[in-house]
Amino acid sequence: MIEPIRVVRGRAHVAEEDMAPWIRGFARLGFASRGVVYLLMGWIALQAALGPTQTEDSSGALRSLLDEPFGRILVGVIAVGLACYTLWRAYAATVNPENDETGTRLHNVGVAIVHAVLTVTAAGLALSGGRGGDGSSDEEAASWAARVMELPVGRWLVAAAGAAIVGYGLYQLYRAATADLDDMLDLSELSATHREWVRRVSRFGIGARGVVFVVIGIFAAKAAVEYDASEARGFAGALESLQQQPYGPWLLGIVAAGLVSYGVYALVRARYRVVRTS
Repeated sequence: MIEPIRVVRGRAHVAEEDMAPWIRGFARLGFASRGVVYLLMGWIALQAALGPTQTEDSSGALRSLLDEPFGRILVGVIAVGLACYTLWRAYAATVNPENDETGTRLHNVGVAIVHAVLTVTAAGLALSGGRGGDGSSDEEAASWAARVMELPVGRWLVAAAGAAIVGYGLYQLYRAATADLDDMLDLSELSATHREWVRRVSRFGIGARGVVFVVIGIFAAKAAVEYDASEARGFAGALESLQQQPYGPWLLGIVAAGLVSYGVYALVRARYRVVRTS
């Protein structure tokens, strides 16, 4: 005998409620792990602005932890957290508990894919202790650009990708200036002064991250225009290019401080983000 539809739906809702604590836990651990990665990248970039240290991307930042006591364990924990963040983004894209529009859901899919790759990288570092897999994001970006350029319209595809990345970076700058963070964060238990500081740090971090993406997109477009895949840059290369500009150490220092701020913002989201599960 077929059960009434409302009974089936009721049972599905109960199952979702049973899973809710796990889903929220995945999201919060994921935000925290992501925050640690950005704190590391920002800290390394600050050191580069002050001295001879090289800038690093996310995998390089994780690799830097391996020399610390219990480094492999730390990287392994971060890998678990990044896997949780991947699962949360995939859940948000498929179940759509926050009633997002199609564009936001597609963005969640893209973020899930990117963090799935980073999860594999972090897990590989934890298991191998950093042996092998030294390819930088710059080398990966150049390699992908070269492969795409081999296609009949590859040059245009790389140019379009560059334009899309620039557009995303500009959107992050717009979001830094206009986003109502109270829609995402429940800061009611903080004082008015602390809430204002959280907003300022968060906006600064979002804007700095936007600047880096704009630079990455410009280099992708440059690779297409000059038909030279080696011009493509990843996160570390974008930061290094800022350092090579007039007043470069100051410029890099400001962006690096912004990346640290973005890491703080991710940690704030781990604690105060409203995570809807249904």
